[in-house]
Amino acid sequence: MVGPLRPVFVLFGSSIVQYSFSNGGWGAILADVYARKADILLRGYTGWNSRRALQVVDKIFPKDAAVQPSLIIVYFGGNDSIGPHPSGLGPHVPLPEYTENMSRIADHLKSLSEKTRIIFLTCPPINEELLRQSTSAALSEIVRTNETCQRYSEACIKLCNDMDVKAIDLWTAIQKQDDWANICFTDGIHLSSAGSRIVAEEILKVLKEAEWEPSLHWKSLPTEFGEDSPYDLQRVEPSRKRKS
Repeated sequence: MVGPLRPVFVLFGSSIVQYSFSNGGWGAILADVYARKADILLRGYTGWNSRRALQVVDKIFPKDAAVQPSLIIVYFGGNDSIGPHPSGLGPHVPLPEYTENMSRIADHLKSLSEKTRIIFLTCPPINEELLRQSTSAALSEIVRTNETCQRYSEACIKLCNDMDVKAIDLWTAIQKQDDWANICFTDGIHLSSAGSRIVAEEILKVLKEAEWEPSLHWKSLPTEFGEDSPYDLQRVEPSRKRKS
């Protein structure tokens, strides 16, 4: 730990979270906006689904931690929504189980502290054609469609409404961008800088509008050591010449 103690924001999720500090990512945008105001911590795990997240959520967010996060932003669902593999392996999680897993994750995070705030991000859309053209063997074998992304996104929103958790509908927000399919992704799934800007803007909008006490919007948080410094350059008025 380093001090003074600032509010802690934790980003928890799969690859869209893990990569959120790369190439103008939305995590990096938040870290820039909240410089000297809050610490943005990354807990992103490529390839994870809600089943794996539920197995370890109590280790990532222990209830007996000396300091609990002020904000946790959660994203799981994209890997869950991938079509089931004939072998039974792979990240697919059936929709009812996904909903139950996310509900239990929300319950655990709510139990950390009365002042711990939670935002869930829904599945964004994907560029199916770009995904099919991927040179990555892992990505090219993925059976993932916008139809399933939408169903998992809608399930996440309904769950959040039922549990009084803030939800950001990335499925809708990204598709408001002109030519979204071509500019918002690097490989059909993961976000480009343009896609990340949309995510960051939606998060900042929620933080501004939420009626949380204390507010977590960046303009409401104090700047660390924000007082005037004796080392700041001061404007010195030129002395007037004395009249003879």
